[in-house]
Amino acid sequence: MTQRTLAAVLAVPVVVALLVVTMFVGLPYATYAPGPTINVLGTSGEAVGGSGDAEIITVDGAKAYHDDDGQLRMVTVSVSASDRKVSLPELLYAWFDPSQAVYPYDYVHPSTTSAEEEEQEGSVQMVTSQDVAVAVALKELGYTVPSALQVAYVEKGTPAAGKLKAHDVLLRIDGEKITGAKMLVKRIRATDEGDSVTLLVERDGVRKSVTVTPEENDGVQYVGFVPAVGYVFPVQVSIDIDSSIGGPSAGLMFSLGVYDTLTKESLTGGHTIAGTGTISADGTVGQIGGIQQKIAGAERDGAELFLVPADNCAEALEVDDGSPELVRVDDFASALKSVKEWVADPDRTDLPSCSDASAS
Repeated sequence: MTQRTLAAVLAVPVVVALLVVTMFVGLPYATYAPGPTINVLGTSGEAVGGSGDAEIITVDGAKAYHDDDGQLRMVTVSVSASDRKVSLPELLYAWFDPSQAVYPYDYVHPSTTSAEEEEQEGSVQMVTSQDVAVAVALKELGYTVPSALQVAYVEKGTPAAGKLKAHDVLLRIDGEKITGAKMLVKRIRATDEGDSVTLLVERDGVRKSVTVTPEENDGVQYVGFVPAVGYVFPVQVSIDIDSSIGGPSAGLMFSLGVYDTLTKESLTGGHTIAGTGTISADGTVGQIGGIQQKIAGAERDGAELFLVPADNCAEALEVDDGSPELVRVDDFASALKSVKEWVADPDRTDLPSCSDASAS
């Protein structure tokens, strides 16, 4: 056996071992794939992981209409977990699957943000987007909706846990009107060790007092909740979505769902309509991530029409094969108008399109 042949024979096990290792070692990438879509006009039992016959959107203080035979589907993206990196086979599969996307791991899961912080941020964004969506829909229906401070997130194992809940509107602290987040935080931090604070909150339209004893954390007094801008609603609307779904991108579909639930006429006309986009207090629809995966998920689940935020149009056109039909939306009013016009005549060709946006 020559020296070259011997070297080759000895190298084979090493190469095989390296190949085996690369099959299972996590690589510095993350993947996006189409996630579940949820009909916000349906019941919690219809949603992935849900159970029961309770409506996802419920109303107290006004008549609700739950007889729409159509669907308004919010869409999601399945993101590879932050506590693991994908293996080579997973990476290759995602790379060649046109419905998936591959990104650098640090782009999706920044090293400066922990998994707990990601979860908290997603929960805060979901709570805020729901309340803004309700406010936008109610304003469209002629209601006056004043803004206020609310609880957006409650940390587990803190003094606030079990006493405050997300969506609680914060009205007073120790009898003094709460004028903003800075004022509230300042008052809590000024509490002497062992003393309590009494918060007057409005929960589901009912006012109640909640007493909480702050604890020291990193040298300051805190109670363990995140305040954010909310609203005092003239009509109580609840949106029951799995708490594991975070982020603000369902805002547009929530607002359409609330509008449809509070109006007698069917918004969908029996059709399946999907879409995405953040919603601002003035009704502006904002850009989201994973648009291509969301369109794929909507097509998989039978959507005939898909509402695309204007700023996502360029990406959406890359996967536009005509099913579902893509309609560009700039704000809630334009989305509502397009849905009504399309339902009246699904064959019309003059709806706002992403092609128009890309050409301008």
